[in-house]
Amino acid sequence: MSKVNIYSIDGSVKNTIDLPSIFDTPYRPDVIRKSFNALHSNKRQPYASNPFAGTRHATASVGKGRGMSRVPRLTQGRKAALAPNVVGGRRAHPPRAERNWKEKINKKEKLLARNSALATTANKEIVSNRGHKFDDKITLPVIIDDDFEKIKKTKDIIKVFQKIGIYNDVIRSSRGKHIRAGKGKTRDRKYRIPKSILIISIKKDVEKSSNNLPGVDVVNPNNLNIEYLAPGGDAGRLTVFTESALKELGGEK
Repeated sequence: MSKVNIYSIDGSVKNTIDLPSIFDTPYRPDVIRKSFNALHSNKRQPYASNPFAGTRHATASVGKGRGMSRVPRLTQGRKAALAPNVVGGRRAHPPRAERNWKEKINKKEKLLARNSALATTANKEIVSNRGHKFDDKITLPVIIDDDFEKIKKTKDIIKVFQKIGIYNDVIRSSRGKHIRAGKGKTRDRKYRIPKSILIISIKKDVEKSSNNLPGVDVVNPNNLNIEYLAPGGDAGRLTVFTESALKELGGEK
């Protein structure tokens, strides 16, 4: 069991604390990836083509004996239609709305994945390899005094991050904003922003004050899942806990 610092909102070390036993969970990237894939597959929206797509034609086959292929052809022309192997024809095996995209995962595996991803937030090497920027002198995960939950302005959140030494990660996320590849550009999700700091807090005031910071997410300990701890299935997110949120995760009152 390792000790970590508790930082006050002025950046100074207020106290030290032992991490709960949940942070001793072994690192299991395979289970984390499996849990993440199951979560995302269960969020997929069913889609399908129109059942009549490619079939709205007046067609007929000329039959045999004319020295031409017997594919369905337009009655008002010679162009082939309707068949899956011709230009403008229907698809042979189109996606169907009744397809079940859901994946199952055992409850113990799901819990192991969450606890393992949570434990990696205390590992500087894994967090750094994920691309996060932070001061080497700080201890991970970052634990902040409960006064942090009372902050109501974004500029005050920025000052706290600067004093502790983790604001460079927010800058990294801001500079990494880029135009998405693919059709998502036309579907109201033009830009992609790299994930930055995860704030785990009991009160919602922090969510309002940090909402404008790029890549920053805020979550209650009771709603914590693999999507927050390991975006994209990669564990080791730079995480900030409030003192009371850490106690709640550890089962303390």
